[in-house]
Amino acid sequence: MTATAPRPRLAKTPEDTHPALGPRLPVRLLPLAPAVVLLLLFLAGPIAYCVYIAFTDLQLTGQARASFVGFDNFTRAFGDEAFLNAVWLTLVFTVVSSLIGQNTLGLALAALMRRASKPVRTLTGGIVVTAWVLPEVVAGFLLYAFFRREGTLNAILDWLHLPSQNWLFTLPILAVSFANVWRGTAFSMLVYSAALNEIPQEITEAAEVDGAGGWRRMWHITLPMIRRSIGTNLMLNTLQTLSVFGLIWVMTRGGPGGRSQTLPLFMYEQAFQNSLIGYGTAVALLLLLVGSLFSLVYLRLLRTEV
Repeated sequence: MTATAPRPRLAKTPEDTHPALGPRLPVRLLPLAPAVVLLLLFLAGPIAYCVYIAFTDLQLTGQARASFVGFDNFTRAFGDEAFLNAVWLTLVFTVVSSLIGQNTLGLALAALMRRASKPVRTLTGGIVVTAWVLPEVVAGFLLYAFFRREGTLNAILDWLHLPSQNWLFTLPILAVSFANVWRGTAFSMLVYSAALNEIPQEITEAAEVDGAGGWRRMWHITLPMIRRSIGTNLMLNTLQTLSVFGLIWVMTRGGPGGRSQTLPLFMYEQAFQNSLIGYGTAVALLLLLVGSLFSLVYLRLLRTEV
């Protein structure tokens, strides 16, 4: 008998191999089209327009049309002492109130509340969370009343026969940093409370049996095991702190003499008080760049598994 040549095999399509896949991929993505259109229209579109404005000399008043000026706005910013001062104060405000204040105090509260009784946990959590849920303007007025020359803090110092001062004039950036710590610590406390509850009790008990004290357990066991939560909390807190505007505006309006003027307030002053929309938008893009750099550092840390 003569052998017949084997018939060529046709390549199988995904539908032939997996009939349950249904229609082709582009058809399956059609339900996402409205969401994509909305994102392009209300998110990507305004961002692209802001990038364009940053390279123009657009003004609110006294100008018929805007002209393309290239990198002039960015060059002007780095040669502006007020801008450099705002960058420095933004870094101080972020480090003091977010990286040190909210992060450290939130972790301490979460660790202490883990060992406290239920009534103490309920009372402490309620007080801290109440400060967090207050509107930013309300919180700003409360802290303004606390730090002003005739405010609560000086009344307490006078009662203790200690020297008082006008805190919003002598130490404005530290006053607004404390206000941000007071308002935002609740978020860190909630994040760390959830992270600490995920640590197996057996590990902590074994360390206690081995004679490890509280600080050694915190440094060698607790912190390494919640490392990813620390990185996530730092990233979210930093991005939120970089954009704080209302709290500082209500308390000091960036004064006195620009000594509490962070980048959001400087951007607002240039764009809406000095009518320099192009310059103010360029400052906004530089603030976005600062936030992106912080995010890249934290994402780099989060890539390392515990």
